Amino acid sequence: MHKKGLIGGIALLALSAVGGGLATASPERDVMVPAEPTMIDFVDPATVSGLVTRTLGDDVRGHASRHVHITYPELPDAPRLNKALRDESERTLRRFRFLTRFDALRPRPELNVDWQFAAVSGDIVGVRLRTGESLGAGWGNSTRTLWYDRRTGKATGSAGLLSGQAALRDLTRLVRDRLAKRGSPTDPGRLNGDRLDSMAFNQGGDLVVEFDDCQVGPCSLGRLAVAVPARQADPLLSPTGRRAQEVVREAARQAAPTMPRMVPSSSPEAVSNRAGSVDCAKAKCVALTFDGGPGPDTPRLLDMLHQAGARATFFTVGTSAAARPDLLLRMSVEGHLVANLSWAHLDLSKLPTSKIADSLRRTQDTISAATGERPTLMRAPYGAVDQDVTDVAGDMGLAIVGRNVDSGDKYAKDAKAIADRVTGQAGAGAIVLMHDVRAATVDAVPDILKKLQGKGYTLVTVPELYGTAGMEAGQLYRSGSEIARHRPLT
Repeated sequence: MHKKGLIGGIALLALSAVGGGLATASPERDVMVPAEPTMIDFVDPATVSGLVTRTLGDDVRGHASRHVHITYPELPDAPRLNKALRDESERTLRRFRFLTRFDALRPRPELNVDWQFAAVSGDIVGVRLRTGESLGAGWGNSTRTLWYDRRTGKATGSAGLLSGQAALRDLTRLVRDRLAKRGSPTDPGRLNGDRLDSMAFNQGGDLVVEFDDCQVGPCSLGRLAVAVPARQADPLLSPTGRRAQEVVREAARQAAPTMPRMVPSSSPEAVSNRAGSVDCAKAKCVALTFDGGPGPDTPRLLDMLHQAGARATFFTVGTSAAARPDLLLRMSVEGHLVANLSWAHLDLSKLPTSKIADSLRRTQDTISAATGERPTLMRAPYGAVDQDVTDVAGDMGLAIVGRNVDSGDKYAKDAKAIADRVTGQAGAGAIVLMHDVRAATVDAVPDILKKLQGKGYTLVTVPELYGTAGMEAGQLYRSGSEIARHRPLT
């Protein structure tokens, strides 16, 4: 699915949609061919108070061949919006499971959903969900935008921006007219009101309507967008729609014309501020690693680690990291290591090298902007490492971290089972895979820390396992016991 660049690491995000323009169908960029361009400015999630990111994966045993990563935002004062986003995410996952219910599907199917804020204010919140789906032959991309009116307490789809069915019919006619005039091979006759499920406003108040791949034209066109001028859209809007339109206009009026915040090009390499306090050639060391966050339970996990005097390595997803730079900074300050899990948790081995590099680089920039340090470690989503991933990682100065102990928390929902699996398998030099986006995993951590420390293990970050030998960019490391297989750095 389409991904967009990050301006200044964690600055305001913007997508160039177009009035009837074209988009290339791919899983990692929002690149539109300009034609009557409009701009939808997305709110920097780091500015939204109380925000947490929820993550769903595929936890059905026997279907490890499916790759699933779904994220959506949760706000403390918007329970109905939270439920609507959760319901939509779960519906998308159920549909994908149905389509991929036969194990014989090859190559491995993948579902990826991420999100952006179309608007956030004391009155209105708009969340745009972006879905990419691969069933083996390319990607299909779709968008759906949900709106929440704090005054009414109601969460709706994009049709809630309109005053009713008559307004929806009128808007459908306006959009058909604009598609008919654009001169590209679209079929406006395929358009009906049910397909207007992703709508937002640009800075001038024009209503931007997005379409999914193959929805109103050949799949080769990719995604389309039509901008309906405000003078035509205004009579069709509901009170919720008018408030949403004004929120976006007001944000544009208040936006100061500043230069993008750029990540320093000379950020120092990331290391734990407690590195060197233990010699893992003499002590029994274990590296706990946590993937996928930051998530709702990450602050609680950090409290646990701090209380136990334990260090860990956090492999963060760029889209979630951009929403909580405060947690990344806390990780770094408290002696942990923040590392790279790519921008949106896509299977990197399916991407060309330029897009692998783009996914890793944007995450590098996000982490560097938050912590002031440049990561030197990455982990490939789903453990999918091929020669291209290895080459790009090497070029970018990133060592690749695997694991030799899997907590099994992808499927296990019982904290005791997770703790027993980790403490039963971990030995000196172990790299343990866990996920801080799973509540049961965080619940298991106190027992894990107590048992491992009770056996004399010291919990350290991954590079500390390798001591003075260091870790080489482009090399894959599965455990500290592999140190003899890697030549020391010179």
